[in-house]
Amino acid sequence: MVCLPIFSIRTFNNMKFRNETAISEFLLLGLTEDPGLQPFIFSLFLSMYLVTVLGNLLIILAISHDPHLHTPMYFFLCSLSFNDVGYTTCTIPQMLVNFQTQHRRITYTGCLSQVAFVIVFAFVENFLLAVMAYDRYVAICHPLMYTVIMNPRLCVLLFLSCLLISITVALFHTLMVLRLSFCTNLEIPNFFCELAQVIKLSCSDTIIDNTMVYVSTSIFGGIPFSGIIFSYIHIVSSVLRMPSSEGKHKAFSTCGSHLSIVSLFYGTGFAVYISSAMSDSLRKTAVASVMYSVVPQMLNPFIYSLRNRDMKEALRKLISRTASIV
Repeated sequence: MVCLPIFSIRTFNNMKFRNETAISEFLLLGLTEDPGLQPFIFSLFLSMYLVTVLGNLLIILAISHDPHLHTPMYFFLCSLSFNDVGYTTCTIPQMLVNFQTQHRRITYTGCLSQVAFVIVFAFVENFLLAVMAYDRYVAICHPLMYTVIMNPRLCVLLFLSCLLISITVALFHTLMVLRLSFCTNLEIPNFFCELAQVIKLSCSDTIIDNTMVYVSTSIFGGIPFSGIIFSYIHIVSSVLRMPSSEGKHKAFSTCGSHLSIVSLFYGTGFAVYISSAMSDSLRKTAVASVMYSVVPQMLNPFIYSLRNRDMKEALRKLISRTASIV
């Protein structure tokens, strides 16, 4: 099999390598090649994208305009909503454009950019869920020290730390991909450029890349998840020691929305992992990837707005204020 390097530093110095850069695009196969299903899939993903963007923007606006929600809990929820908008925006619009134009190609630069943004938003979501669990732990287990511990400076620092670590991990994996050479088969059986799928297309030795993917996922995915488990073990232990049933109900209700989002995010991610491990069909794996890259981001606003009394009231005020202006 002939391997054609897509990117090489020597391209700038050697005309022969410059000619090899002619293959500079990947082909996104999407979820199906059945022409009859494509209009349905286009409408479905367009609807999901609009619901995701509008729902999360409503959460952001409601929190921004209600002074009662200017607390650490809702600061992190606002950050999560902003991240969810970015997560879906870096994948679905490209897919919708490909459906409309019937042009499924994505440039090499565009594909690597998409890989980097997907990694950033996925890890930020992972870290934010852990930070939100820590916020609930402090609120329930150390209520008298809550305002001292979860001060605005710490909240901003935690968010910036999540963002910085995620960008560093994404940059590292993107630079690792840059050193790879690719075969003439550049078909990605998915609707966006996923790191694992891009690595599989390489003709180079990818053992280092695959190892680093597993290591980074284990460390930067495992540690936040372990933090969530640790926080809720202490939360449950603290709640069970409360004397009144009303206090127990109030404590659990403040954690219900977060637990639902955590279950949805990690549950769908685990389902995709099982699907890819047990199924030989790459298309089935691509369909399963929708579950963690689109569905949680779309449902998060509904989970928080339907299960949280303060959010319901803030949304009601926002809608009433908007209607009065119109």
